[in-house]
Amino acid sequence: MDPRTTPSFLRGAVDLSALRERPAADRTAESGPASAAGSQTADGSTAAGPPGPAAAGQAPASPTSPAAPNGGVPGGVTIIDVTEATFQSEVLERSLTTPVVIDFWAEWCGPCKQLSPVLEKLAIEGGGSWVLAKIDIDANPRIAQAFRVQGIPMVFAVVGGQPVDAFTGVIPEAQLRPWIESVLNAGGVEVAAPEDPTLLAADEALMGGDLDEAERAYQKILAERPADAVAEAGLAQIGLMRRIDGVDPAAVVAAAEAAPDNVAAQSLAADLEVIGGHAEQAYQRMVDLVRRTSGDDREAARAHLVSLFSVAAPDDPAVTVARRALASALF
Repeated sequence: MDPRTTPSFLRGAVDLSALRERPAADRTAESGPASAAGSQTADGSTAAGPPGPAAAGQAPASPTSPAAPNGGVPGGVTIIDVTEATFQSEVLERSLTTPVVIDFWAEWCGPCKQLSPVLEKLAIEGGGSWVLAKIDIDANPRIAQAFRVQGIPMVFAVVGGQPVDAFTGVIPEAQLRPWIESVLNAGGVEVAAPEDPTLLAADEALMGGDLDEAERAYQKILAERPADAVAEAGLAQIGLMRRIDGVDPAAVVAAAEAAPDNVAAQSLAADLEVIGGHAEQAYQRMVDLVRRTSGDDREAARAHLVSLFSVAAPDDPAVTVARRALASALF
């Protein structure tokens, strides 16, 4: 969801003009949003209950849309400490060109120590596409009062000089990433997928020939994200590399020609064809084998072909054609 479409409660509840124009003596404290689970109130007590839908004058719960990571411009400012003296230039004016995410925190706040490192990590990954502004509420009470901060950690997104979204409490990285993406979209920033460090490490292990380490890394990713297509492809490639390790290509081809209905011989020949860049030939070999066999042999041939599909890109046209051919062979 684009935060620009639902920020009316923020514009009514947060008076940023107070920080621009009115002295502190002219403002009085106002009640603010309810704290979420994992936040602490200004007296240091922990607030109970999970974040819920925003009501008038309350900050919204964190979005739960699918994750889509953001990229940035290398070398840009990523994290700044903001005070009452620098708020207008570092937050309001900066937000006219770059989205700013405010992290309200305090030294005594335990949950802040959980959320802040994750925000900092994402800001660094963003590379300047957005800026994390850290504000100590004890040192800067006027800003906290203007934003009606009652519990921390509390996070606000500011775009074009106005708050566009907010949440209170600790939320996981998997929810923070799409929230940041929505903020970037509100700021008109083109969102690009960054490199996933966990996947990078797994890929490096695979390219380095450490199949055991790569396998562990991909399996860990799939345990956290079961539908991760890249990790699935990585595991499929590891299986393929293990199957062809140390084989004699000429002997494999000869064995396949001598036993056209032998599933093991045909599967290994298909593996070599995929590795050799002849995936379409490999797919056709296995589809033909499915047509000629039945029972357990047919299922084994089908399963092997599907594993070869996993090695290719999901949108590979050759895979699309082969899937149709497999369906025709099966039914």
